[in-house]
Amino acid sequence: MSTEHEQRTIRCLVAKVGLDGHDRGAHVIARAFRDAGFEVIYSGLHKSPDDIVQAAVQEDVDVLGISILSGAHDTLVPRVLEGLGEYDALDDTLVLVGGIIPEDDREELYEAGVAEIFGPGASMEETIEFVRENAPKR
Repeated sequence: MSTEHEQRTIRCLVAKVGLDGHDRGAHVIARAFRDAGFEVIYSGLHKSPDDIVQAAVQEDVDVLGISILSGAHDTLVPRVLEGLGEYDALDDTLVLVGGIIPEDDREELYEAGVAEIFGPGASMEETIEFVRENAPKR
């Protein structure tokens, strides 16, 4: 007899990968996720793809939100996804990407395992609702 309130808290890692030093958006989404009742871990700046994979696996997160504005999404995000795959963690981790991702690059990221891409102007409500509806049930 479980209700929605008895379900465990959704665990999220908000990650900054690569040399991108712009973290305002990552802080905004981390606060919004906390306010929505999610448990949030923030990676800090300048993390390698392997750092992000290790944190996601060790913290057993449900959701990995990668914030990237550097333009290196086409190399860094696939490396994170491959790393999650090596730990058999890709199938039970909802991977989101936030930032400026050109339309031409999106399909490749979706095919690699990204669940959704949120660009500038995406609402917090839309993002939170997507997480609630799509976070893995464990």
